[in-house]
Amino acid sequence: MSLLVVGLSHRSAPVSVLERAALPADTQAKLLQDSVAAEPAAEAAVLATCNRIELYADVDKFHAGVAELSTLLAQHSGVGLDELTPYLYVHYEDRAVHHLFSVACGLDSMVVGEGQILGQIKDALARAQELHTAGRLLNDLFQQALRVGKRAHSETGIDRAGQSLVTFGLEQLAVREPVETWAKGKRALVIGAGSMSSLAAATLARAGVEEVVVANRTLERAERLAAILGEQGDAGVSARAVPMDQVAHELTRADVAVSCTGATGLVLTADAVAAAVEGRLPAGAWAGDLPAQARNGSAGQTASQPTVADEGCPVDLSAPRGFSVAGEAAVAGMDAASLEQHAAWVDNAPAERREEKADPQAEADAIAALVAAARVSGRLPERRRPLPSASAARPAVLALLDLAMPRDIDAAVHRIPGVRLVDIESLAEASADAPMAADVEQVRGIVSDEVAAFGAAQRAAHITPTVVALRTMAADVVASEIARLDGRLPGLGDKQRAEITQTVRRVVDKLLHAPTVRVKQLASEPGGAGYADALRTLFDLDPQTVAAVSRADHLTADRPNADHVNNENDDPNRGRA
Repeated sequence: MSLLVVGLSHRSAPVSVLERAALPADTQAKLLQDSVAAEPAAEAAVLATCNRIELYADVDKFHAGVAELSTLLAQHSGVGLDELTPYLYVHYEDRAVHHLFSVACGLDSMVVGEGQILGQIKDALARAQELHTAGRLLNDLFQQALRVGKRAHSETGIDRAGQSLVTFGLEQLAVREPVETWAKGKRALVIGAGSMSSLAAATLARAGVEEVVVANRTLERAERLAAILGEQGDAGVSARAVPMDQVAHELTRADVAVSCTGATGLVLTADAVAAAVEGRLPAGAWAGDLPAQARNGSAGQTASQPTVADEGCPVDLSAPRGFSVAGEAAVAGMDAASLEQHAAWVDNAPAERREEKADPQAEADAIAALVAAARVSGRLPERRRPLPSASAARPAVLALLDLAMPRDIDAAVHRIPGVRLVDIESLAEASADAPMAADVEQVRGIVSDEVAAFGAAQRAAHITPTVVALRTMAADVVASEIARLDGRLPGLGDKQRAEITQTVRRVVDKLLHAPTVRVKQLASEPGGAGYADALRTLFDLDPQTVAAVSRADHLTADRPNADHVNNENDDPNRGRA
């Protein structure tokens, strides 16, 4: 086994980097195909969630594998290799198995113990099977990871240690209230109809919201989800579906909105959110909680308006950059070179412009500091909390939960009066202080035991082709000697011939039984791979025979009984490659 995983997650990288490195479904497929086409990798699978991107592969060379997989991740994510490398982690062989089993049990999740990761692992395996990039090793690994995750949830109380990301996000929106109390009677808008959005809609329905509106790019999927919610009449929830072009209108009626789509750009801009809450708060309410830049903008605009660059500015500060276009956040996501251009323009501003500014030198110094920050991190993230704020305490007429990666909702909306935003970044900050349950230690024990068992099984399986080749050679020797006997004793009766044949076979079987059983036991131990080489050398086994047995074994593993696959995946439409 030469299992290698290269990836990044919320534990190794800031959310801004994860967001930029997010892989759409078609990009994941291309990454898998390019990975198996590369020389070091024979198999590949991608596990991509809202807080992790991991590439698993069976490689024949460790260092070449790390270099190739890292390069492929950088190429397909669009993040430069130099920028991505500091955030990457690498696990090899047993440590890679331990990592995936821990992930499957929810130990490595942003919310410890959440069970959604099992569905995401199942999807990752199905995708690799459909693209024929998963062979024996990754099929065995991911199937076992699913079993280990289910075992952890059934044998321990790990479910009590954490919740789904949806529940955790709603708790952050509710602040100090129970979610059921906070949600009761509210109107909810759910954007997207995938697994996370479906879970959000169901959770809101159970929490007691009055209405759930589902918006999706494919209206049929939204209608299907709304129908399911409507059938669960016990909660008394009214559910309906709308097309995506109705989101802006529905937002004006909503008290809470949850968004989790696969879009690569913003679904809800700061302008759209500001328009949705306009008139829902008394004029000037809570404006004192907002920083001056958000109230006035860099050129006197309101928080909901983009910053417009002055005439002659070399940088278009009004263009959306994936983070924010409001106030000082207009430069969020800008690279160091662009910031340097802007700093030079500010420093050389004409006299009439200098008179308009209270302190032009302070502005130039601030931009220089931003340039320095951008040089370190690659790009400038938005300053989420420029001044101490009581935003969590002020009343919110619209609560927003963004579970998408990359983000669906403009981060600048947290500056808009009457709006409360919880996204992946704020969830990561909140989960860092979440208490760990005692059951976590028990799950870690399960993971350690399962890793040892999986490694032993893989090492034992590695020697099987050699043992089969040895027994094949012994059978050929027996057949050859019986043929010679027939030539020397042509008058030998069928009964005597059968008895002699059976006797010779029993002798050979007894001679081979102890060494083959023992070598399988030894091979299952760490470092046991050398016993297969010793067996081939001692019995002068033909390497081509061993390779032929191994190829046949892999073909059998890639086309197992369909009932077995359906049972493992709980999905009749999914099977191995």
